Amino acid sequence: MSTTTARFDLKLDADEKDLLARAATLMGTSMAGFVRSAAKEKAQTMLEQESRVTLSKRDFLAFNTAINGAFAPNAALAGALKATAKVKRA
Repeated sequence: MSTTTARFDLKLDADEKDLLARAATLMGTSMAGFVRSAAKEKAQTMLEQESRVTLSKRDFLAFNTAINGAFAPNAALAGALKATAKVKRA
């Protein structure tokens, strides 16, 4: 966790400021604390969504079939597997 403090200034219109102030009061925190917490929560949610891969049912079924289907190594991989097996026996 970083101990360095960075500053971030934000301009709001009067209605936005009032809305945030009322919400902060309900949460029992300062406006700055409320905004910081809400922004962090939203950022984490967005980053989590962006790190997920979402597939349609059709695409999921195709992916599942591909990873669970029979696997036949190509010539290069078959050769590497044989070479590895020889090294392990030696």
